[in-house]
Amino acid sequence: MIYGYVRVSSQDQNEDRQLIAMKAAGVAEKNIYIDKQSGKDFNRPSYIRLVKRMKEDDLLYLLSIDRLGRNYEEIQNQWRILTKEKKIDIAVIDMPLLDTRRDKNLLGTFISDMVLQLLSFVAQNERENIRHRQAQGIAAAKERGVKFGRPMKTVSDDFAIDVEKWAEREISLDEILARYHICRATFYRRVRDMGLVRRQKH
Repeated sequence: MIYGYVRVSSQDQNEDRQLIAMKAAGVAEKNIYIDKQSGKDFNRPSYIRLVKRMKEDDLLYLLSIDRLGRNYEEIQNQWRILTKEKKIDIAVIDMPLLDTRRDKNLLGTFISDMVLQLLSFVAQNERENIRHRQAQGIAAAKERGVKFGRPMKTVSDDFAIDVEKWAEREISLDEILARYHICRATFYRRVRDMGLVRRQKH
């Protein structure tokens, strides 16, 4: 049986290129398994179902090694499980050297393992570089004064006056929340941050 595995890192990424490659390789649509999540580990629903379904001498197509995963050690471990324990063949379309159907002698296995190690390392290294660049970008943005997270709701200058009225029980809390379109937590936080103390009316 011939299978294909397709992975994109998020729901909004397009898997069309991988699907086209699978169909061109002769993989039936029903045998193409798709995950839309990070390749940091192998806890992916479609991949888990695929591994359970595959039997000895089945063939698995991947477009590229990073579609399998991005963690160097885990890619190595999964490759061993698939080829040694499940005894299936794997063909990486973008890297013909990574095709376990070819040269099943000792030299062929050695070459395949070496290429796999190199590409697995490159995939993980690129993932770490992306995270490093993201961290640098965030740090640079913060230095420029860019704020992250939810923007703080603004209130008018009348807020302090209305808080005083609320403290004197002249208006209700619900009236203030509706007037400024804020929630209770925001109201109490603003009262605290502005140093406004509720005075109990006796």
